[in-house]
Amino acid sequence: MFRHQGKSRTLKHNLRIATVLSFVAGIVNVTGFLAFKHLTTNVTGHFALFINDVATFQFWKGTIYFLYIFSFLFGSFVSSFLIEQFRENKKLNVFFLPTLIECLILISIGLSSNIMTLKSADLIVCLLLFAMGLQNSFVTKISNAVVRTTHLTGLFTDLGIDISQLFFPKLHKEREKLKANIKLRIYIILFFFVGGLVGGFLYSKLDWKLNTLLFAALVLLSSLFYDDIKYSLIKNRRKHKQNKRTAH
Repeated sequence: MFRHQGKSRTLKHNLRIATVLSFVAGIVNVTGFLAFKHLTTNVTGHFALFINDVATFQFWKGTIYFLYIFSFLFGSFVSSFLIEQFRENKKLNVFFLPTLIECLILISIGLSSNIMTLKSADLIVCLLLFAMGLQNSFVTKISNAVVRTTHLTGLFTDLGIDISQLFFPKLHKEREKLKANIKLRIYIILFFFVGGLVGGFLYSKLDWKLNTLLFAALVLLSSLFYDDIKYSLIKNRRKHKQNKRTAH
């Protein structure tokens, strides 16, 4: 689900990566909000607060919201930069590095919360937004802008548009493609919601607190290595079959 790109990418690949990443984003969103009372997967609300502070001439107060926005932007930039930098390296999964960086950020915050009191809440919020910027960027590139997993506003808009088009079959004749888009968007929304429920349960009911981010990182790492292991097995199987044919 991480390796296939362009024309080789199917709905099945997009569904797999969408469910994993939206689930992770749901966990991060709820954990960040419960811990710091700030949204940590999108910047829409932060932008509104930033504009409000600027409008009331509270520039210094608004700086923190600017940093939140910049962190998400910078995460998106770093992710895209790494992908473009290593795109020509055919032996490397170019999406491995951004995903690994996201995992390291989540693991670092989770582990740090166990050995010290995290006083700098704003810094952690910036790191979480940076991680979500990384994720949103690489999933947008890998799916050719079909999948986005860190916020739902655009998804609900697109879902509403797609559903409305079902009522006009003469104008929108690609019914299968339309149904596939609706299915994909529903999966993303559903697993973001499930991730939020799991994150809330682990954070509050099991009292994991920021250790909840470790679970999110584990899910992400498992999917990444599963993808690489599966790719290696398929590659070795094909090589073995080719060697058998050559021998005969």
